[in-house]
Amino acid sequence: MRRFFPVNPTFAEGFRRSALRLRRARWGCAWLALLWAGAGWSVVAGSERPNVILILADDFAPGDIAAFNGGRTRTPAIDRLVREGVWFNAAYSASAVCAPARAALLTGRYPHRTGVVSLELDKYPELTRLRRDETTIAEVFAASGYVTGLIGKWHTGAGEEYHPLRRGFHEFEGFFGSDQLTYERYTLDVQGEKQEVSGKYLTDDLAERAVAFVRRHRERPFFLKLAHYAPHRPLSAPAAIVQRYEAAGHERKIATIYAMIEVMDRGIGELMAELAALGLRGKTLVIFTSDNGPDPIPGPRFNFGLTGMKYEVTEGGIRVPLVFHWPARFPAGERQALAHFVDFFPTLVELGGLQVPAKAKPRDGTSLVPVLDGRPAPAGVRFWQWNRGEPNYTHNAALREGPWKLVRPFVTRAEPKADAAAAPVLYHLGMDPMETSDLAAQHPERYAEMRAALAAWSAEVEHERRRTAR
Repeated sequence: MRRFFPVNPTFAEGFRRSALRLRRARWGCAWLALLWAGAGWSVVAGSERPNVILILADDFAPGDIAAFNGGRTRTPAIDRLVREGVWFNAAYSASAVCAPARAALLTGRYPHRTGVVSLELDKYPELTRLRRDETTIAEVFAASGYVTGLIGKWHTGAGEEYHPLRRGFHEFEGFFGSDQLTYERYTLDVQGEKQEVSGKYLTDDLAERAVAFVRRHRERPFFLKLAHYAPHRPLSAPAAIVQRYEAAGHERKIATIYAMIEVMDRGIGELMAELAALGLRGKTLVIFTSDNGPDPIPGPRFNFGLTGMKYEVTEGGIRVPLVFHWPARFPAGERQALAHFVDFFPTLVELGGLQVPAKAKPRDGTSLVPVLDGRPAPAGVRFWQWNRGEPNYTHNAALREGPWKLVRPFVTRAEPKADAAAAPVLYHLGMDPMETSDLAAQHPERYAEMRAALAAWSAEVEHERRRTAR
């Protein structure tokens, strides 16, 4: 049975039903299912380096996946990735917001070290640029003979020096992150040239460009990051799909979000079908995840009752879906080990047999390959912190070690004007996945140790963030 949380009887029956629905699911159009199950599905050529496709949704929560949400959404392609892939029950973004999360994903390092700590590229250009002395996973793939591409959202630096084509990507078709775009009318940067687009739905357009990338480069190894904007605001989706969700009882905003997700899922299915048709399925690793939890502005939606949403380092803000899908290499099933965005870089280096340059700065993550192979892994220790503007580590910070989590409470989505007065709280996620019971008084030694560890980490990453070399 697929679980999202650690074992908890409150949710057992719901997950049992979700798993049953997943096993019974029918996979969209018959031709798409046949293509996806076609030649190349399960044959991998010896030790040949895999193609890698990293699909990153935006403001997408684990509770948005139909396999886990009682059929609230329609996500047959993602459901199939989950069913046939390795699903991480304790997967985390590196941040509660998008730009810092993406920086960690690219570098294997905590966002603060990379210089990307805030959101708006226009308001905080110096706090949203991935520093030039950072090594990206795209650069490592490119140096190892891969064709590298980014389709969709960049959001880790505006300006010529920080353009994706200067950060390891051979091809870029996308936007920077603070663009004033809609899903029906938008401007894309295509290889450094602006392209005005109207009459196409953005999510469909990005999916088509991903399929075209795979077709162009089917003869050599490739790394593609497909960074969807969906279901990020502004909310917009085909009316017929929205109306279907409204008819199911969802209010307009949530119905629109679910429709946006359905369109994104349809494109993922088409991409998977194309891989199979080209005979590439068996030698392509597909990773699906999201940059952070759901946006609170449109209002709450189903997410297992997790505390908090985007902007917050409670579970609802940083817990994300994560599946590694490569049935030819990894046995399908759940993994309980903690996984974090800083772990992606070392994992992909190991899987691709890549050479990291000696000048690259040390990574914070560790390879997930042993976990993917089904072997036990030691309990990880990971950190988070975010506030708008310059970091203030008394705000919205967290440390997880095994089942224990220390949280400095969220105060404001605006720039903090002073240090937070509230004391950190201590949770045991195995017994309390909703983060409702503060155990600091019952475990004073652990509480003190974790407070000290979080303070030490904060001082360390802030010192590195302020280094002078660019």
